Amino acid sequence: MSIVPAASSPSATAMFLAGARAAWLSVMAYVLIGTYVGIAALAHDFGFGLWWVVASTMLVWAGPAQVILVSALGAGANPVETALAVGVSSARLLPMVISLLPLIRQKETRTRDLVLPAHLTAISMWIEALRLLPPLPRELRIPFANGLGLSFMCAAHVGTCIGFYLATSLPPLLTAGLLFLTPLSFLISTTRNCRLLADWLALAFGLVLGPLLAWWQLGLDLLWTGVVGGSLAYGIQRLREARK
Repeated sequence: MSIVPAASSPSATAMFLAGARAAWLSVMAYVLIGTYVGIAALAHDFGFGLWWVVASTMLVWAGPAQVILVSALGAGANPVETALAVGVSSARLLPMVISLLPLIRQKETRTRDLVLPAHLTAISMWIEALRLLPPLPRELRIPFANGLGLSFMCAAHVGTCIGFYLATSLPPLLTAGLLFLTPLSFLISTTRNCRLLADWLALAFGLVLGPLLAWWQLGLDLLWTGVVGGSLAYGIQRLREARK
């Protein structure tokens, strides 16, 4: 079923709503709800208020970084050290932004028009945008991406409200399990979107290198997994193409 409105020349508003609709038809919206139930319950246990959690979701918009923020500040860590930890954790989103922006920008696109989709780029939005944007006319992609990303953020707020008010009745094991939904759904969605040899190799290298580097406690294990695994996959793909 097409995600583009039936009109021959859809407006920006129509494409924004199409992006919102695509978000709520995606399993990612419901994964986010479950994940943020766990994050909100964790924040409640550390004594943070609902509006604080909602604001942190809007400003940080990265589940693992929010877990670091909540647990570090809740344990009394230095705010500057916490900010650095959150920044390092969120650096993993930079390659996603770099790969997404060329899909949505045109020569005449203003820089300020890219600020919102860049901020909204998280794992959930990035996966669905790479899948849904290519068939769309380029001039309609920014409003579609904004609708997609903002709707995913709304799903996170729904989960936040649920988790905050159910925090006292959620078993700790269930809270931990809900936090695991995002990486699990990311793995499944990435597997679904693999097309090239490099995609499959990067996935395989990541599954092998990630646990090994974490076990060896080298530090920045996620970053090194992406750099080494992705570089190896890209190099093998290029060598294979050169031999054809």
